[in-house]
Amino acid sequence: VQLVESGGGLVQAGDSLRLSCAASGGTFSTYVMTWFRQVAGKEREFVAASTWGGRKTYYTYYDDSVKGRFTISRANSGNAIDLQMYSLKPEDTAVYYCAAGLKRPFEVVHSYDYWGQGTQVTVSS
Repeated sequence: VQLVESGGGLVQAGDSLRLSCAASGGTFSTYVMTWFRQVAGKEREFVAASTWGGRKTYYTYYDDSVKGRFTISRANSGNAIDLQMYSLKPEDTAVYYCAAGLKRPFEVVHSYDYWGQGTQVTVSS
């Protein structure tokens, strides 16, 4: 199993950026797929999650710090996730990780079995 993130980079405050995470080596359409982020020296924190609601339905959840600015969506028949980020702020600077798992609660790191290697997002002021 492999999760591979892409799309990070250096942007200015107010800019937009889109991250992608592709899962391979299994079928993840029924998994919770989630974005976390981590700043050096701090704990990894929840950003947004996509949970399977049956058939082709997915539900989305966001941390309050990104609600209204970030959008998580499924792609590739549910085996990939994107994170569209708008109105980026310097405090969004972090390494962004995607994760996949079946456990709850989905906001915590320990609920996930599979992780990507991370992609750096840097927002300059």
